[in-house]
Amino acid sequence: MKDNMTYLWGLLFFCIVLSMNIGVSDAFTQFKVGESIGWRMPDENDTTIYSQWAAKNRFLVGDSLYFEYKNDSVLMVNKGGYYHCNTTNPIYTSNDEMTVIKLEKPGPAYFISGAPEHCKKGQRLLIDVMIPHPPSPPSIAVPPQPSFLVSPAPSPNSSGISVSVAWISVLVALTITILKLVSGA
Repeated sequence: MKDNMTYLWGLLFFCIVLSMNIGVSDAFTQFKVGESIGWRMPDENDTTIYSQWAAKNRFLVGDSLYFEYKNDSVLMVNKGGYYHCNTTNPIYTSNDEMTVIKLEKPGPAYFISGAPEHCKKGQRLLIDVMIPHPPSPPSIAVPPQPSFLVSPAPSPNSSGISVSVAWISVLVALTITILKLVSGA
């Protein structure tokens, strides 16, 4: 009986933890910079490759950039460092040939090669990091009300709370049912 109770308490704890994580999105993206070509000095006729690559992607706080390169480096710099290919005062430097940088704040992020001549030939990247939008609440069709009734203003952000409470209620009810079945009550 004691083992059953330990198991049931563990199950209840698991359900509570699961319910707290419902709706939390860990769906961050890791972008390989330059895709198949990686991080390298562009060909003379293709100096905008990194700006084109950045334009076709959407970067959110929590995502990360994966720089793959050989005999080079990647520097995170400020705006002036980006536009002038200035490598003297980087925010971050890496030369391990496989660098992952997590995007932790919204706004522009600037990256250049540690070799100034590479940067001047187009090996630099400017991205705009955005804040992820919270998930939209499900839309529910509400029948039209007669025009003579005054409807109250909707309460702000109440739908997210009710969805969470509903999930928790379902999980608690399921846990209680399982407890009763196992204990034979």
